[in-house]
Amino acid sequence: MKLISITPLLAAGHVLASFDKWSPPGSYDVRGPCPMLNTLANHGFLPHDGKDITKEIASDALFDALHINKTLGGFLFDFGVTTNPKPNATSFSLNDLGNHNVLEHDASLSRSDAYYGSTIAFNQSIFDETKTHWTADIVDLRMSANARTARIKTSKATNPEYSMSNLGDSFSLGESAAYVVVIGDKKTATVRRSWLEFFFEHEQLPLHLGWKRAETSFEREDLNAHLATMRNLTREAEETTPVGRVRRTMHFGW
Repeated sequence: MKLISITPLLAAGHVLASFDKWSPPGSYDVRGPCPMLNTLANHGFLPHDGKDITKEIASDALFDALHINKTLGGFLFDFGVTTNPKPNATSFSLNDLGNHNVLEHDASLSRSDAYYGSTIAFNQSIFDETKTHWTADIVDLRMSANARTARIKTSKATNPEYSMSNLGDSFSLGESAAYVVVIGDKKTATVRRSWLEFFFEHEQLPLHLGWKRAETSFEREDLNAHLATMRNLTREAEETTPVGRVRRTMHFGW
């Protein structure tokens, strides 16, 4: 697919090259359950092979592609590296993120539960369920909370080994906020549905649909504010569709 030029977007040549290029993983490349990190690898912001991602690589990639504050990016890396089973690891590979019940969790918006097999491969049927809760051309956090709540309900009803750790729940909550306020507009907390559908289904930034890197950086304060909103909206959704509750802490996963 031919992508539009985004020369006005950034000045750094290597970053422009990463926006302009995209290729799917090859035979020796790895990917994980996180569509955004897979996307960054497909564009070359992360190593295209998906392997040996250090804190510097991760924080640079999140900043260059998504304008996420580098300190916040390093904070997110510190959780990601815990999925590497090697002692005292200082890097992780994208497939490490698929290790069940570390950060990866049941009730994904686009992946199967571990009980049914791969937690890494995109599952169109599951994503189709998610999309039914995006009920307008502009998706907001309430729709996101409704989609997440419904997926948890479905997973509980169909997976006899359903589980959700406190950390997994927090990352699930953060993921549902992130695809709205990082891909979309953090000020209005909205995003175009067409951007989300293309992003999830192709693991590619929707440049040809008008997406561009945010002009202002995404900060820890933004994270805290949007997660608080998501918690409130989730409580409201749970009152309509009970799914059970677990203690939540502050995390922002993809």
